[in-house]
Amino acid sequence: MNDKRVLFVITSHDTLGDTGNPTGYHLAEVSHPYYVLAEAGFIIEFASPKGGQVPMDPNSRDTDDPVNKRFLEDEIVNNKLGGTLSADQIDPSRYAGIYFPGGHGTMWDLPENPSLAEVTRTVDAQGGVVAAVCHGPAALLNVKTEDGRWLVDGKRVSVFTDEEERAVELDQVVPFLLASALTERGAIHEAGDNWQEQVSVDDRLVTGQNPASARAVGEHIRDLVEARLAA
Repeated sequence: MNDKRVLFVITSHDTLGDTGNPTGYHLAEVSHPYYVLAEAGFIIEFASPKGGQVPMDPNSRDTDDPVNKRFLEDEIVNNKLGGTLSADQIDPSRYAGIYFPGGHGTMWDLPENPSLAEVTRTVDAQGGVVAAVCHGPAALLNVKTEDGRWLVDGKRVSVFTDEEERAVELDQVVPFLLASALTERGAIHEAGDNWQEQVSVDDRLVTGQNPASARAVGEHIRDLVEARLAA
């Protein structure tokens, strides 16, 4: 395992249910943690369920955000996003952490992917950091620990809330309400105010509620991995 290598797993799904509207990953939820980690000397690799090019939610393309602008113009990043590993190509032993950024696309293709569930279980079992933000924690819904428990059972988590989903009028479009589904798995849901930063850290599990929480999630990944190195 590389002590400062983190895998970002991004949705391959590009259509918002039956609406015909595009979706994908949320730009700031990738860009902000990426540079937090890259500037701390981390190696970041990208994967997705299908592999190859990943779709960005066009509604998240905020180039007034200088971090987003830098990310979109970064040739190294563009090359990585154009050739992500597929889920079945991932070697979890290589990573000190795994991170699932959000975007509504995650709700359709991350929860039911057995390869990603196994990768996540393995990263957790080997003492790595498991992190996600906004809709990214959908990837954790069906992950079990080595002893057969749900990974989120008894853990404090922050995710895109049911209230926020209703506020964007997509509660009838998504296949399930994320906060409710994780609560049914035994998660202890910690909800902040709509659109405000809210992060939960429970041992090596780091989750954030929404795009405003993405940078802080990246900072916690950095700090947890570096603390492990210093121990």
